[in-house]
Amino acid sequence: MRMATTPLGSSVEEGRFLLARLDRLPVWPLPWTHLVIIGIGYFFTFYDISDVGLAMPAVAAQFRLTGSESVFVAVAVGLIGYVVGSIVIGGLADRVGRFPILLATMAITAVGSFGDAGSTNLFMLAGFRFITGIGLGADLNLVSTYISELSPAARRGRISVLTFLVGILGQSVTPFVALALVPTFAGGWRWLFVIGGVIAVVALLVRLELPESPRWLVQHGHVERAREVVERMEVAVQARGVQLPEPDPSAAEDEGAGFSFGYLREPPYLQRLYILVAMWFLWYLGNYGFLGDASALLADHGYSIAGSIAFVAIGAAGYPLGAVVMAVIADRVERKRLLFGATVVWLVGMALIGTLAAGVIVAAGFFLGSLALGLYLQVAYTYTAENFPTRARSSGFAISDGLGHIGGAVGALALPVIVAATSFQFGFVGIGVTGLAAGLLALAGPRATRRRLEAISG
Repeated sequence: MRMATTPLGSSVEEGRFLLARLDRLPVWPLPWTHLVIIGIGYFFTFYDISDVGLAMPAVAAQFRLTGSESVFVAVAVGLIGYVVGSIVIGGLADRVGRFPILLATMAITAVGSFGDAGSTNLFMLAGFRFITGIGLGADLNLVSTYISELSPAARRGRISVLTFLVGILGQSVTPFVALALVPTFAGGWRWLFVIGGVIAVVALLVRLELPESPRWLVQHGHVERAREVVERMEVAVQARGVQLPEPDPSAAEDEGAGFSFGYLREPPYLQRLYILVAMWFLWYLGNYGFLGDASALLADHGYSIAGSIAFVAIGAAGYPLGAVVMAVIADRVERKRLLFGATVVWLVGMALIGTLAAGVIVAAGFFLGSLALGLYLQVAYTYTAENFPTRARSSGFAISDGLGHIGGAVGALALPVIVAATSFQFGFVGIGVTGLAAGLLALAGPRATRRRLEAISG
């Protein structure tokens, strides 16, 4: 097996040559099991996003919470932690590396989830929901950044979505786990959180196998470590019978030095931040209203706890289906157009739920809403990470997605108020429209499909 040799010269030249060697790899350059390893952490993320909303009707009854207190604990506190974690811890990944933060995020979420399970009052539960949110916000940020930096340009969308597919199964199975535990046992909601904590511990342990991002290593002058990772990747790719072309160092761009958060104030990144923060704010406005409030609002409108959870469970089949569709087309169609199409599906789903018509209509709405989430989320995560350079990629994602989650807190708190003040239909059509607006904003971003990271972020 022939290996490219790094030319003699400055560390900058060596780093550019290593990036050229990395960019010539046409397939996923690590064992496929590494995608599953990353996906297990994603699994916990989406499991937790769902489990708290499904647990809250039983938690509210046991702790004697009002409706506003339930929403505050279930969604708002966790999202505040999410924003803090995404910006503070996610931003650290641009300074200390992707690998150590990938471990830290799972440790934090495990502590938070076990604490959720053991909570004995409102304040204790709120505190641990905040801790869980910190870990989730940072992890969701970092996984998309990490996958983007290791994947070949022509397959980056598909590989990201395949990883996401492992994770989104967490959102698919959680309603069924909740249906078996929450209505059946007095402490069933606690076991729902214990299961999440166990998943987080498993994710932490298996992540020890992951390498550091070679792009981050090169950017921070760790050329020898980067060479070791790239050589390991080349061996893995050639072992599959893939013939590697000669690396082209002229295509590897030097991003310069000394930026991170400060660099994001310069064009074109500041304009991209405005667009992406607004896009995520509008998307999460409805996303978290749907995920956090839908089952409780259905219960308020005459459905039993088991019946409202059943609608969520039926609709959950849409999550993996949406991810499978995107795994096929994510690298064939321009990403920002895919995002817009997903938001059209979202609007239709929310409009159907808003009718409160026959059960089959509401179930179809839940399915389309879940399908839209499966279509939109990982493509949008990948697209967000692609918009920023390596030195500030995690920071740019952190600000965009982190501040965007403020929309989730607003939506989760506002949807029940809007429904009470107007109508069920007005509230759900409203969050459908905000989702469509997010898709329209995505169309204003740069092209990304099948382009090198440095070409997109440059």
